[in-house]
Amino acid sequence: MDLHKAVFMDPNILLGIVNDQLRHDCHDLHVLATVMEVDETEIEDKLAQIGFHYEEGINQFSPDL
Repeated sequence: MDLHKAVFMDPNILLGIVNDQLRHDCHDLHVLATVMEVDETEIEDKLAQIGFHYEEGINQFSPDL
C-alpha cells in the first residue's frame, strides 16, 4: 500500500491503516508522518473529523469522549 496517498482516503479507512501502522511498524506519530510524507497535523486533523485523537501513551488514535 502506498502510504503517501493514505491521508487522502476516507477518514474511517485511514483510521484503520494508521492504527495498524502505529501498532506494528511505527513507534510514534512522528515516525508515521515521516513514512507517509505528511505533517503530523494532517493526520490528526483528518481523524479529528470523525472524532478521534492521538494518544501518545498507547500510540493509537482513540475516540474522543
